[in-house]
Amino acid sequence: MADTYHYPPELLSLLVDTIPLLCRSKNDVLVFFRGAGTPEAILTPLTNQLRADSKSVNKYQIARTVIESLNSRGDPTLAPRREIIKRVVEFEDFSSCWPADQLKAKGAVSEVRRVVNVKDSFTRMKQERDSEKAHVQAAVQAERAAEHARKKQISDLKDQLFSLFALEDKPQIRGKKLEVVLNGIFRAYGILVHEDFKRRDPDSNTVLEQVDGVILLDGTIHLVEMKWLKDPVGIADFSPHLVRLFSRANANGIFISNSEFTEPVLKECANALNQRTMFLCSLQELVMLLQNETDLLKFLRKKSQAAVVAKQPFLKVL
Repeated sequence: MADTYHYPPELLSLLVDTIPLLCRSKNDVLVFFRGAGTPEAILTPLTNQLRADSKSVNKYQIARTVIESLNSRGDPTLAPRREIIKRVVEFEDFSSCWPADQLKAKGAVSEVRRVVNVKDSFTRMKQERDSEKAHVQAAVQAERAAEHARKKQISDLKDQLFSLFALEDKPQIRGKKLEVVLNGIFRAYGILVHEDFKRRDPDSNTVLEQVDGVILLDGTIHLVEMKWLKDPVGIADFSPHLVRLFSRANANGIFISNSEFTEPVLKECANALNQRTMFLCSLQELVMLLQNETDLLKFLRKKSQAAVVAKQPFLKVL
């Protein structure tokens, strides 16, 4: 039954007709209601009336008076209303009824059970619908909160990226911070696998290679190289990234630079496309991406498609 439950008219009438059949005497009816927790304030006037004139009221009038009083009082009498229903639907010993009333009592109890089951079924369905609605609303709110947090994170990263342009006299610090910011952007879009790391010789602890970042794009690992150089990227700057790429099975590559790429680099990258997917990005494109709030995944996929399909390693998307 519902938490805040009032007997509907059909059930109220059924209870008024059923309870007197289950009790042999008028006092038994009062005992039934008292056992269900009915407040004495409701029962005392009826008890006094029976003592003064037992013929002035019958069992059905007693049942109606009590049930209507309980029903009108709302939540404070919720417990006895529930208990009355429970006692009726669980009633099994019809031998306590008058012999002439036993069949009628069985039929009346069955009808109460049917009505209660129908009511409970609708109540459960409503509760399930409400629960499902609440679950969907909670999921939508959580999604909105996560998207708001992601946008806030990206906005902060954009500010950090713009601040790097003021570090002209600190190229090493700027280069390191660039790695942190770009990895943060990848993380915000849920595609970062690993931040910058160094692979060392297990015996000498010598650094064998350094990878600026690793992302997972459409199920494929991509090694990311990030450079902030004064001059256009030449072969000397680009070749170590290719070496790292070809020393790993099934790894693709991305090279991000604030400066332009020389023609030899573009040719070398195009040649590498015969064996691996490798594409180039400019820092300017990422700046514009953040300013326009463009989807990073769509941006990278468009770059990757151009490299694979058109053999174009440096498609300027933005």
